[in-house]
Amino acid sequence: MADAVKAQWHGHNYQSRIFWQNALNLLDSTSGVIEVTFEADGPKAFDDVVVKYDPPIARSGAQRVPAEYHQVKWHVASGGRFGYEDFIDPAFIGAQSASLLQRLQQALATASAGSHFSFITTYRIKDGDPLADLVSGHDKTLLTERLFDGTTDKSRMGKVRKCWRDHLGLASDEELLRIVQGLRVFEGHRSLDELRTEINLKAQVVGLLTCSTSSDFRYDELARQLKVRGLNTLTRELFLRLCREEGLLAEAPADLDPFLPIAIRSFLGIAADIVGAAPENTLLLTAEFRQRYLRDDREWQRDIRPMVEAFLREAARRSAKLRLVLDAHASIAFLSGSVLDLKSGVETHLVQKGRVGTRVWRADDGSAAKGARFEAAEESLASRGHEIAIAISVSQPATPQARAYIAANLPNIGKVISFAMPAGPGQQSVGGGEHASALAEQVSNCVREVKAANPDALVHIFAACPNSLMFFLGQHHQGIAPCIVYEFDFDRRGHKTYQPSFTID
Repeated sequence: MADAVKAQWHGHNYQSRIFWQNALNLLDSTSGVIEVTFEADGPKAFDDVVVKYDPPIARSGAQRVPAEYHQVKWHVASGGRFGYEDFIDPAFIGAQSASLLQRLQQALATASAGSHFSFITTYRIKDGDPLADLVSGHDKTLLTERLFDGTTDKSRMGKVRKCWRDHLGLASDEELLRIVQGLRVFEGHRSLDELRTEINLKAQVVGLLTCSTSSDFRYDELARQLKVRGLNTLTRELFLRLCREEGLLAEAPADLDPFLPIAIRSFLGIAADIVGAAPENTLLLTAEFRQRYLRDDREWQRDIRPMVEAFLREAARRSAKLRLVLDAHASIAFLSGSVLDLKSGVETHLVQKGRVGTRVWRADDGSAAKGARFEAAEESLASRGHEIAIAISVSQPATPQARAYIAANLPNIGKVISFAMPAGPGQQSVGGGEHASALAEQVSNCVREVKAANPDALVHIFAACPNSLMFFLGQHHQGIAPCIVYEFDFDRRGHKTYQPSFTID
């Protein structure tokens, strides 16, 4: 019984933290959020957290989104799995008679046109289930072009369509499309601790007190009290009044922050992600990509590079202190570092996202003292040219895929230098900004030594590491160039290998 009560508490806390993730955006004038409700009166099943935007926000589709309705499902264990058939099972969402899809169908009848409906769960999609191929890595909407691919009901996607269509009593795929095109699926969502870290950081950004050291988390109980008091629908004005009454305002106003927040986004995370940059301080490149893949009519060097360089130079002209959010490809992180390099005179803090939440990484944050250095290994390739490849394995092993790509496509590479963490790859291998900066400097120094006999040797960069490390490595571009940066298909939904992006000279 005690465990059941504790699980119930955690479930309520999880919902509260999803609420605060969004509610704190009310104090960010750049977010577009105008109203956030905790445990709304409807639509049923998608009423845990409701967010409204003005103006409506852009997502992957052509239509802008005026509102988002969330259903939040936290589980004690994160090992649970689900698939497309669970969306027609009422028990999957703890209901007696109506399934997730039926609740979605009902919600559409009362929601504003273009609204999105988010299903947030700590469970993950089953391996091999068709649903795994339908959730966009771009913004978590369903990839309707894959679901409605023109195949028969006997095909892999046809079985999904027929299952959902029959369950909802629909006569055509067109009717089904109108229902599911606004559904977003967040599987394997953040833990309670990760949400706490992100809320603390966002509270700091907007000028509120944090709860970083106490064992309790004040914001959890505050959300429930808002519901009790009938104040569960917050606007900016009401939220500011509440903050004053509850003593939540920090002493130092957020507008005194000397760092100019800027963002480069080549793909989109969830709307509740920490943005912290005004639209005029954001370079939005999502139109140049389809999910994470560059459009066929675009080129990295010709189309993407000039936009990134011009944006960063203009930002540096306005402020010598930048806080950079990179919801972007690794190649863009490297290019950004090459623009804001060590001689630029710009102090750059980086917003780094990871398994333990979102943190601001600085090159002097003290994280290098306990951080391990790379183990470097050189490999000479027989009968090859003078070009050099470096493979950086931090979050994932990069060397095996790099070797395969080199063997198939790069006959002029004569040496491969592999950089790996002593304990092997992992999502928490880099402890912070100073650690990342030290690792980047180690790579740069090693490459300089190898290139000493041939300074003009072309360097090919294959990396699986945090964007912050790529940024710091880009700051050393003068010691590495000429170089080519490569993007890997980690989602395995495209070419499934490396592809060249920028050539930096």
